[in-house]
Amino acid sequence: MASSASHMIIVILLVLAVSSALFSPAASTSRSLDRRPEKNGFRVSLRHVDSGGNYTKFERLQRAVKRGRLRLQRLSAKTASFEPSVEAPVHAGNGEFLMNLAIGTPAETYSAIMDTGSDLIWTQCKPCKVCFDQPTPIFDPEKSSSFSKLPCSSDLCVALPISSCSDGCEYRYSYGDHSSTQGVLATETFTFGDASVSKIGFGCGEDNRGRAYSQGAGLVGLGRGPLSLISQLGVPKFSYCLTSIDDSKGISTLLVGSEATVKSAIPTPLIQNPSRPSFYYLSLEGISVGDTLLPIEKSTFSIQDDGSGGLIIDSGTTITYLKDSAFAALKKEFISQMKLDVDASGSTELDLCFTLPPDGSPVDVPQLVFHFEGADLKLPKENYIIEDSALRVICLTMGSSSGMSIFGNFQQQNIVVLHDLEKETISFAPAQCNQL
Repeated sequence: MASSASHMIIVILLVLAVSSALFSPAASTSRSLDRRPEKNGFRVSLRHVDSGGNYTKFERLQRAVKRGRLRLQRLSAKTASFEPSVEAPVHAGNGEFLMNLAIGTPAETYSAIMDTGSDLIWTQCKPCKVCFDQPTPIFDPEKSSSFSKLPCSSDLCVALPISSCSDGCEYRYSYGDHSSTQGVLATETFTFGDASVSKIGFGCGEDNRGRAYSQGAGLVGLGRGPLSLISQLGVPKFSYCLTSIDDSKGISTLLVGSEATVKSAIPTPLIQNPSRPSFYYLSLEGISVGDTLLPIEKSTFSIQDDGSGGLIIDSGTTITYLKDSAFAALKKEFISQMKLDVDASGSTELDLCFTLPPDGSPVDVPQLVFHFEGADLKLPKENYIIEDSALRVICLTMGSSSGMSIFGNFQQQNIVVLHDLEKETISFAPAQCNQL
């Protein structure tokens, strides 16, 4: 009898073990993301906001430059007022690349703007008081079992630039051109590619104003502040690789954590600006055109005592903007070396264009090099020059700024840009981004 009972117990235990294996959550097609930095890693596809439009390369650039001017204004602004007695920091806002992700349990897929110039993750939520049109259904938190409002005492609520406390932590976030999002700060499960991560803090926006976000359903901030996706994940590094602006079928990529690796890269230090802690500032020491080092004071790109100035690297601004005096020197040298007539039609949206030779002969374009601290970045011609045969022009894809300088995404095409947050460096590595 004792032998028979023992045999029965063993059979029952085996059945339970098999059942546990069959119905374990590990059998899911989506993996749960380990929050330990050394284990975190995923990749997300990115697409340009104009990728679905029937535009020429030059038309895409013109559209992006118009958006970029608004973004430059936002980035250069310091504060925005909601009320006479309330001021909040202004953040970058819109961007040029959309990332696909999913929110909630069960997961609902949507696209959002990727933005290295701000921190908050947010999407539109029901019940929506003021919402813009979006291509996917508005998220309904009542239908998600993993949605949870954050209390006012939470670290993320404390990190908000402006908040109030009623039914949990309520936020208000401004983007400088009177665009804004307001709602409740909460946590949710987000899915990126095949990786899911729980308890990510985000803004559940019930009052969202502005036209800059209608390509997606919100924004994912990748800045240096505590509210950003990167900071919440606690990963030591991330990178992105952006395809050429005329590569309509090419897919750009965001790589996070252990996926963000490059073999031979040129590192340059990240600079901190206490007045603008979310931005990725770099130390630009000079610029060369051909064999000529431009006569630019080294302090031109320094952060000033009041927090103004400096140069940031940004995924959401298309062309590079340089401080007025530096761009004037660059423009003068290009005019000298290009040996073409300057186009004065004003029809291109760009600051410096030349008339193409009438005989169609090839144009000799001087090499452009950015001298960052410890890293000389030699740009390929297609990363700073654009031609249009219909307009008969060849243009420099850079402009001037009266405030901060910005190293834009046109100059970052087909380059892996690695942000190493432990070493506090950014590295550049040439790549074919549509083949990653």
